[in-house]
Amino acid sequence: MTQPPSAEPTLWELHRALQQLREDQSTGINQLRDDLRGDLAAMSTRFEQMVTKDVYQADQRLVNQRIQATEEAQQVAVRTRERDQQQAASTRRWLVSAFVGPLLLMLVELWLTSKIGASP
Repeated sequence: MTQPPSAEPTLWELHRALQQLREDQSTGINQLRDDLRGDLAAMSTRFEQMVTKDVYQADQRLVNQRIQATEEAQQVAVRTRERDQQQAASTRRWLVSAFVGPLLLMLVELWLTSKIGASP
């Protein structure tokens, strides 16, 4: 299949096609440059928000100290609660013995009195 001579592009059409290609490339490169500037600005913003390793380690040490202080306070509270529970139990035992003991003695005395009084 051969093309007729009028189907071949003229020099002017070739010139226009090359000029259009150059404009398209220039526009594409400008767009890439703008995108790159935007990406670099975004990265710069993210880098400004970054924390250095030393600051992060110092923060982690502070967190560990707070956790340790909280654990120690919890252990002290547990020991105090256990001591208070033991003291409450001993107080209850003392109260029971203080009231029940004399009551039992009185009952035994009444019983003995009723036994002795019934025999004459």
